[in-house]
Amino acid sequence: MFKGKKVRLRAYQLDEAKTVLNLLEEDGLRETLVGDIIFPISFEAEKNFIEKSTIPNGELFNFAIESLETREYIGGCGINSLDRKNSKVVIGIWLGKKYHGKGFGSDALRVLCNFIFQEMNIHKIKLHYFEFNESGKRCYEAIGFKEEGRNRKELYRHGKYYDTINMGLFKDELR
Repeated sequence: MFKGKKVRLRAYQLDEAKTVLNLLEEDGLRETLVGDIIFPISFEAEKNFIEKSTIPNGELFNFAIESLETREYIGGCGINSLDRKNSKVVIGIWLGKKYHGKGFGSDALRVLCNFIFQEMNIHKIKLHYFEFNESGKRCYEAIGFKEEGRNRKELYRHGKYYDTINMGLFKDELR
C-alpha cells in the first residue's frame, strides 16, 4: 500500500468487481479510456481482471485507488507495459467521474510515479490520452508530464477522428 495526501494505492479486493463496473460504466467515462469499440464489460470479465490483478505478474502492477478520507474505491491505475532494457513503462489511470477535478487523480498519479521511480528504478514513464480528455490532460501536466508527440486523427469516436497525445515524465520533472 502506497499513500499520498488524498489517496492510497492498494491491491484490488476480490469482492470489488461490482463497484468497479459501476464506476467504469458511468456515462462517457470509458470513451476516454479505450481506443477500441466501447462494449459493455461483463461482471465475469471484471471479476477475472481483478482475480488476475491479485496474482503477481512480473512487474506489471495494477492498483486500486482508494480515498484516504472515506476508504472507498474510486478508480484504478497501473503499469500497462514495461521495457526493462530501455528502463521505461507505459501507465494508465482512471477515476470515477464524481471524483474528477478534486485532486484525487493527480495525487494517485504522483504516488504511482514515485513507486515506479523509487521502487522499480525506472528512467521514464509514458502515457497516452485522447485529445478530448481535458481533465486527464490537466492532471498529467499538473505533476510534470510533457507532451512528446501527437498521432493525428488516430481515434474514431462518435463520428469524428481525434488525435492521441503521447506524454513522458522523467524523475527530475515530477512535481
